[in-house]
Amino acid sequence: MLLKPSAAKLFYPAPAWLPIFALTFFSLFSIALGLGTPFRLGFPLGCFLIGVFLFVRYPILYIGFTWWIWFLTPLVRRLIDFNAGWVDPNPILLAPFFVSLVSTITFVRNFPKAMTGAGFPFVMCILSIVYGILVGLMQVPSKTAIVIGVLNWLAPVVFGYHLFANWRRFPELRQVTQRVFLWATLIMGVYGIIQFLMPLPWDRFWLQNVIETMKNYTLGRPEAFRIRIFSTMHSHQPFSCVLVAGVLLLFSIQRPLKLASSGVGYLALLLTLARTAWLSWLIGIVVFLPSLKPKFQIRLIVTLMVLLILVIPLMTIEPFSTIVGARLQSLLAGTQDGSYIDRVSGYTNLLDEALTEFQGQGVGFVIKDPNIGSYDSGILVILFNLGWLGGIPYLGGLLLLIGSILQGSHQSKFEPSVSACRAIALATFSQIGLNAVMLSNFGMVLWGFVGLSVAARSYYAAEKVEVGEKSRV
Repeated sequence: MLLKPSAAKLFYPAPAWLPIFALTFFSLFSIALGLGTPFRLGFPLGCFLIGVFLFVRYPILYIGFTWWIWFLTPLVRRLIDFNAGWVDPNPILLAPFFVSLVSTITFVRNFPKAMTGAGFPFVMCILSIVYGILVGLMQVPSKTAIVIGVLNWLAPVVFGYHLFANWRRFPELRQVTQRVFLWATLIMGVYGIIQFLMPLPWDRFWLQNVIETMKNYTLGRPEAFRIRIFSTMHSHQPFSCVLVAGVLLLFSIQRPLKLASSGVGYLALLLTLARTAWLSWLIGIVVFLPSLKPKFQIRLIVTLMVLLILVIPLMTIEPFSTIVGARLQSLLAGTQDGSYIDRVSGYTNLLDEALTEFQGQGVGFVIKDPNIGSYDSGILVILFNLGWLGGIPYLGGLLLLIGSILQGSHQSKFEPSVSACRAIALATFSQIGLNAVMLSNFGMVLWGFVGLSVAARSYYAAEKVEVGEKSRV
């Protein structure tokens, strides 16, 4: 049976999609039969091998595959656990890290050039992480914690560097990223809304185990209207971070699905009840709007008005209105808000100690305080894991990159997608006081869009030079 032209284009080139389809069928077969151990080991290995294959043969498709593995792996874990039994820690969750770390090849190849070029801030950050790893090996007793720490810290930044290093292919990188987030916002948003209205059995099973084994109640209860949606991911916070990136990037996309994807994305974002993400989105809009030409600014404002017309009526319907409304009102509670009080108390308990960490406790060290989560503050995580000795060059490198994309904003004034990437990077970074934005899922969004933004800066700078040379000739 021949594929329709649109389908053939979607799954082109065919040889690249064959291993992806094979992994999909293997996953469905294993889940259906409840093949726990073989699948839990085979899935991350299969993802890694496919990642290597795509990296070598189809590098643009590798980018899309990496994003989707990050988005879908937690759901795959829940499905197999539902049929084969709860396992924690679960090897399946290693898959996105393995795929992302394939990008390390790019960093190693380009290391001499990166030391003296625009990639040096990436080198600063990666060397800081290496420092933290060495300290962790000496001070952190749990080797498992060190391994998890290495994966969380290293995978996002090497992926971001890989995107930057391929700046000459920026139009292709932009296209694949837009396509991924267009569909991801739609699919993950719809799943999240269904999850809120009627949690599916595997989600209820997983959440119940999280509550019983980890005493973690932040995701709500495994019941309709009482769950803080996390969709295909493992928590509402990283899911909301991806949604913020998705709805901001959608402003730069001209596709038929844009309006539906945006509407679903905003409703799902509200249902995460993640106030930090809501504020992050607002910061993204403030950064995004002034960087556009007047006609694009008008288009953005019109789009926002249309989305408000679509989403606000839904917020007047129960149970959406009560749940989301109460959360919105809590933004105005200030010092009376319980979450705010807990975070302030946690900071008070830990900040003095964190500020004395000259060498740090090392990568793998986990903050433990009853009032604040282990990853509820990127600032504290940096100080405890890297200390001042590693934290200053890490933050310095990251701030240099952010400064460079702000300085280069004039070069892409006519390109809304570049403005969107820049807005996403800054919006994500703005959460550093409330989330560990440089690690894991958050880190992928931060470093991914920092990498894309710096790649765009290099691409348009080179284009400007080329145009200047041609005009002189």
